[in-house]
Amino acid sequence: MPTAIVKLDEDANRIINVVKAKYGLKDKSEAINRIATEYGNEILEPGLRPEYIEKLEKIQKSGKFVKVTRIEDIWK
Repeated sequence: MPTAIVKLDEDANRIINVVKAKYGLKDKSEAINRIATEYGNEILEPGLRPEYIEKLEKIQKSGKFVKVTRIEDIWK
């Protein structure tokens, strides 16, 4: 596991301490990992593009779709 020596300003240090306390973590390292994971999910797994959502809404309004509750129903 990689290790790092970091310099934090007072605000960042407070935020890490709050995260550590809020989630009952053992040390600041776990708090930083928690922050990185949550922020990473936000960046790496963004929501659908607005254009795609508009396209889906148009398809839904047109009625040119089939609602399927089980994958087996597609093959019937």
